[in-house]
Amino acid sequence: MVRPFDVETETKSLFDALLDAADKYGKDKIIIEDQERQPVSYDDFILRTFIIARLFDKVLHKETRIGLMLPTSMGGALSFFGLHARGRTPVMINFTAGPANIKTACLTGKVKTVITSRRFVDQAKLEDLVASMTAYVRVLYLEDLRKTLSLADKLYGLAASKLPRVFAHKAKPSDIGVILFTSGSFGTPRGVVLTQANLVLNCAQIAAHIELKPEWVAFNPMPIFHSLGLTGGVILPLLQGLKSFQYPSPLHVKQIPGLLKETKASLLFSTDTFLNQYARASQPDDFATLEFVVCGAEKVREETHKLFREQFNGLTVLEGYGVTETSPVLAVNYPHDNRHGTVGHALPGMQLRLEMVEGINEGGRLHVKGPNIMGGYINLETPDIIEAPKDGWHDTGDIVSLDKDGFIKILGRAKRFAKIAGEMVSLTAVERIAEEVWPDNRHAVVAVADDKKGERLVLITDHDTADLSQLSDWARENGTPALAIPKKLVKVETVPVLGSGKTDYVTLQKLAEVVANAA
Repeated sequence: MVRPFDVETETKSLFDALLDAADKYGKDKIIIEDQERQPVSYDDFILRTFIIARLFDKVLHKETRIGLMLPTSMGGALSFFGLHARGRTPVMINFTAGPANIKTACLTGKVKTVITSRRFVDQAKLEDLVASMTAYVRVLYLEDLRKTLSLADKLYGLAASKLPRVFAHKAKPSDIGVILFTSGSFGTPRGVVLTQANLVLNCAQIAAHIELKPEWVAFNPMPIFHSLGLTGGVILPLLQGLKSFQYPSPLHVKQIPGLLKETKASLLFSTDTFLNQYARASQPDDFATLEFVVCGAEKVREETHKLFREQFNGLTVLEGYGVTETSPVLAVNYPHDNRHGTVGHALPGMQLRLEMVEGINEGGRLHVKGPNIMGGYINLETPDIIEAPKDGWHDTGDIVSLDKDGFIKILGRAKRFAKIAGEMVSLTAVERIAEEVWPDNRHAVVAVADDKKGERLVLITDHDTADLSQLSDWARENGTPALAIPKKLVKVETVPVLGSGKTDYVTLQKLAEVVANAA
């Protein structure tokens, strides 16, 4: 049975919610494990959280916003809650975003110190990135902090774990839970402030929407700088009593299927792109213990549903929908009523409003309101000001339709962003690159469907000798991710504009799709 959802009773701070879960499911319950294969119980997790919080105290002093650049792991989860144990705010650093975006994120988040791991930096080959970061932040390594561990620290952790509500910082549900960034692999980072209540309540909404059994094992390979990896993969299992297995990278296509079998995983968080790759690299029984798979960040292709239906005994792939601003889960299909082509039904406690869009006959622009809607945005120019959603409503920028049962179908995005391999890319920002390279010409960028990566970019320009290699060269020199470089170039005599002088993107979209289909 799903669990009831009541905002008043579920509203609490993150650390209080963790302690309540330990009381509810048993402090001796094994709750988390990673590739080191040393599973720990709630009691041990809380003990280690206080110890790492004490080690942080030695070096962070009065700093409140702390960057975390860590893989999906036990250390990542402990560091996140260790900061909360002392009333500090985790600012999640997307190490794949490129040097320029990471610097902007740190400045926007007012981050002076970033915590990472030497092992992680070495394995992910981030040495050059870290070297560039030391120009504007202090970089601390967990391995170095552990070397300072003393008997007094261990005794403190033991005492605090026995009286956690006395030793932990007295946070309010309205306090900041985390700062994430919406820009993905490209674009000027925009900080999203999620409150502690946002995160806790989104987990409670999910548990009230889909039955989650405490005996299940949740396998999480999604990065914790991504809202699905953090909320769905780390916080949800801890607060809802499911053991989780944290894995550092979704890119390990050959290793993950075997680990699903080995860990007896019941629930997998993924994207369509990765799930498809796992299926093709797996043995017939690697998915045998899974109850279902939850996919977000990009559309689940019918090809994927068919693959699992025919080759893996009809294993259910649930497509969901969310954005960072909704903590992130907004809707997800039901295991018992999984409607392909939709992203399911909105979570309990959410209100939906469709705003008609001129020129679009079906559906409307989706606005949402609920307990999981962000505290607000922070920007580089005003990092101390949180811009809250007007009247609590968030404009998703997505064009959707609702069927008679309330299931949501995504028809397209009104915002000028594209999702490529699950990452958000600003089309306007890509146009800015073209303007940097060819400032005397007019350019436009649109996105078209791509079977492998969801979408791909098409650059339309009136520069008659333009070459995409010039954009690639500029990107390398300026630390811009390759995802932001268009894969198709269309040259036109004149880029069409509307009567207002604005670019006519409707006409350009049709042109790009004709060219793409003809390729």
